[in-house]
Amino acid sequence: MPAASGRSDREGAAALSELFAATGVPAPLAAGALARLGPDAADRLRADPWRLLRVPGVRPPQADHFARAVLGDAAGPGDPRRGRALVLHLLTEAARAGHTVTPAAEVVAALERARVPDPRAAVEAALDEAEVLSLTEEPEFDEESFDEDAEPEEPEEMLGAERWALAEEAAAEGFQRLTLTAAPLLDDAAVKELRDGLPEDRSLALTAALRTGVSVLRGDADGLAAAAAGIAGAAAGAGLRAAVAAPTDRAAAGLPAAGGAAVTGLHRLLEPREAPGGVAYGRGERHPLDLDLLVVSDASALDVELCAALAEACPDGAHLLLCAEPGAAPPAGPGRPLDDLEASETVPVVTLDAAPPSGPLGVLAAAVRGGDLPAVDAPDREVVIVPAADPGEAVHRAVQLVTDSIPRALGIPAGDVQAVAPAAGGPAGAGALNAALKARLNPGPGAFGGMDPGDRVVVAAPLPQAAVGETGTVAGGGPHGLDIDFPAGPATVAPADAARLRHGWAVPVALARGTRRPAVVAVLPAEGLSRPLVATAFGLATRHLSVVQAAGPALAAAVRDGGPPPRRTRLASLVRQ
Repeated sequence: MPAASGRSDREGAAALSELFAATGVPAPLAAGALARLGPDAADRLRADPWRLLRVPGVRPPQADHFARAVLGDAAGPGDPRRGRALVLHLLTEAARAGHTVTPAAEVVAALERARVPDPRAAVEAALDEAEVLSLTEEPEFDEESFDEDAEPEEPEEMLGAERWALAEEAAAEGFQRLTLTAAPLLDDAAVKELRDGLPEDRSLALTAALRTGVSVLRGDADGLAAAAAGIAGAAAGAGLRAAVAAPTDRAAAGLPAAGGAAVTGLHRLLEPREAPGGVAYGRGERHPLDLDLLVVSDASALDVELCAALAEACPDGAHLLLCAEPGAAPPAGPGRPLDDLEASETVPVVTLDAAPPSGPLGVLAAAVRGGDLPAVDAPDREVVIVPAADPGEAVHRAVQLVTDSIPRALGIPAGDVQAVAPAAGGPAGAGALNAALKARLNPGPGAFGGMDPGDRVVVAAPLPQAAVGETGTVAGGGPHGLDIDFPAGPATVAPADAARLRHGWAVPVALARGTRRPAVVAVLPAEGLSRPLVATAFGLATRHLSVVQAAGPALAAAVRDGGPPPRRTRLASLVRQ
C-alpha cells in the first residue's frame, strides 16, 4: 500500500476524477470509490488497480479493464494483486448473499474459472493481508456418526472476510458473556407481583426477560409490540433501567409507549459516529449502555455486525430480550444472528399465543406464514391483487397504484405508500421502480449525486445520521453534501457518504422490514421469492396492500414450499462452545 498522500477530501475527489476520466471509468463510481478507499483512492488504485473491486457494483472484468488501462501490458491474470483481490471479492459477494463464511474449495474453484494460475497461492496471499481468515468448520455429529462403520468426517476449511468473521465471533462472545453474568433483575416476590393477571404466554416472556441474560420472544407483529412495551414498562415501573429499541427511528415511532421505558431506534441508541469505510458505535465494551434491560423489536432484521455491536454494548449483568415474528425474512446484511441464536439452544425461547387474525390484512399475513395463499374477502379494498403479464407491465401498474389509484380511491397520500420488491435489481426490482416513480412524482436532473430536492431516499448502508432501512426526503444539496430530512430530524450526508443512499419510493423487502406503512404496493416477479419474504412484505401494510402479481403460479409455490436460501454461518456453533 502506498504511503498516504494526505489529500483533502476535495483534492482526493479531483485526483480520482482525473484518473477515472483517463482510464474510461464511469464518473458515478467515484463516490463509491472515495467512500471505500478514502481521499487517497487515486494513489491506492494506481498502486493496485484491482482494489476497484472493493467498490460495490464493480465486476472482475471491469477491474481487469481498469488494470490494463493503468498498468498496460504489465496487467495479467497471474498478477498476485489480482488473485488477492478476487478472493476478497468472492467472499464479499457471498456476504451480499448472506453468508459469513464460504468453503475454501468453492473459492479455489471460482479462482480457477477466473483464470488465476495458482488459486491456492492467491488464497494464501489474501490470508497474509489479514483481510481474509481461514476457519476450520468441525462436522456436526448425528446418530449415524457413532455407527461402527461410519467414516469420520474431515473438518472443512472455510474462508471468511475478516470483518464478518470477527463480528460473528464478537456476537457469540457477547451472548455468552450476558448469559454467564446475568442474575435475576428482581426477586421472586417482585416478579410474581408483575406476573399477576398476565396471560400465561406474556407471563413466561416477562419471567424469561427478568431472570435470564438473553432470551427470544416470537409472535405476530402486534402481539410483540404490545408485549415488548409491557415488559419494558413493567421493568421500568419496578425501578429498573429499561428501553425498547427498533431497527429504525421510523419503526420506533410506530411502537406503543412503554411506561417509563424509553422507545428509540437501536442505531441511535448505540451512538453511531463516522469511521473509515462506514460507522463505529460510541457504545461498546468501554462505554456500555446504562441499561438493566433492553428489548429489541424485529430483531431478525439485525445482521451479524449490528448484532455484535449490540451485544458488546450491553454491560455485564444486563438482560437482552430479542423479539421477532416466526419465519421472518433474514436481514439485509450477512448472517442470521437471531435464527442462529435460537438454533444454538442456549437461550430460552417463548412464543406468544397466536391471536385470531384481525381483518383481511391479518388473515392474509397469517395464512402466508402458514404456507397458504388464499383469496381473502376484502370489502373495503384492504387487499387488492393486480395481475401483470411481464416486468414492464408490473412497473407500470405499480406506478399507477402509488401515484393515482391508492391516493384517489383510498385517500392515502403517495407519501404514505411504500412500494417493495424482492430485490434492488432486475426489470421489476426496486431500481426500475424508483426510476419510473421519480419520473412521475419528482422529475429532475439528479443535480446532487443523482438526487433532487423532494426525492425520497433510503439508507442502504449505515450512516452516522441514520440506520440501514431508514427513509427520508432530500431537502437540498451542494458541495457540502446532501441535506436530508430523516424521521429524527434534518441531517447532512457528506458527498463521500452519498453512495450509501438509494432512492426510496421503492425498496427491497429486506430494507423495508420493521417499518410499517399505511399502504404497501408489493411488486412480485417470479425471481427471488420465498415464504418469509412474501410474509414480511405483506405484513408491512397497516391499512391497504396492493399485490402486483407478475409471478404467476410461482408465487403460490414459493409461499407453499419456499424457505429463504440457506446462509452459511458459524454463530450457532460458536455460541455453543
